[in-house]
Amino acid sequence: MILSTENVHHAYDGTQVFEGVSLSVDRGETLAIIGPSGAGKSTLLRLLALFEQPNEGRISYEDTDVWTLSDGKRLKIRRNVGMVFQEASLFDASTLRNAEYGLRVRQPWPKRVKNEIGDLVGKQNGTTEAALEALEVVGLDGKEAQDARSLSGGEAQRVAFARALAYDPDILLLDEPSSDLDPRNTAVLEAAISEARSRGIGIVIATHDMHQAKRIADRVGVLLGSEIIEIGSTKRVFENPHDERTRKFIDGELIY
Repeated sequence: MILSTENVHHAYDGTQVFEGVSLSVDRGETLAIIGPSGAGKSTLLRLLALFEQPNEGRISYEDTDVWTLSDGKRLKIRRNVGMVFQEASLFDASTLRNAEYGLRVRQPWPKRVKNEIGDLVGKQNGTTEAALEALEVVGLDGKEAQDARSLSGGEAQRVAFARALAYDPDILLLDEPSSDLDPRNTAVLEAAISEARSRGIGIVIATHDMHQAKRIADRVGVLLGSEIIEIGSTKRVFENPHDERTRKFIDGELIY
């Protein structure tokens, strides 16, 4: 178990988002969190990414409660967690430069300064090589020099995935990564997710696409009514749910 939550509660302006959420993800495992829009899936990923501290409960990285650590130690853990948002945000630069970004900001400060001043990215630390490999995984080899702003929406999302994959995180958090993608881009992205999993990266994907969860997840957690109502193997949850609310959600009934 590399990342876990225990009895997490979280609220915004008095409105409860989570009550008692507990889950875990291990290396080389894909966990899908499914639930209707507005259930709090994105907020859960933000907590797992350590962008926010829960009001109550414990978030642990390799059995260490991260919010008991100093800011410096917590930052080191955060740098081992990658997140791909629902909408890709790319810089005004080449596709390769965008894919390199995560690696560049994770360098020790003296190296980063030298790279910025001398334009030596990749010549000393393998940054370019890792970014090129990540772009190949997402099917964008050959487009390294292209202006990232000229890419299609699906290609831009694949660059965002490559940017996170390039620095080889322990955990990769994906927020509805293919919600606006066509079938081809979705297939390429899912293949890249499978490749990341094969490298031992733990993956948590928030999605309302139950077909996608069936295709790529080892386990599924169902988020309804501010709680994870059940969690288990993908096959078991979809074919033999223990909670009647899960069955109703899978069957397409609206539950809030």
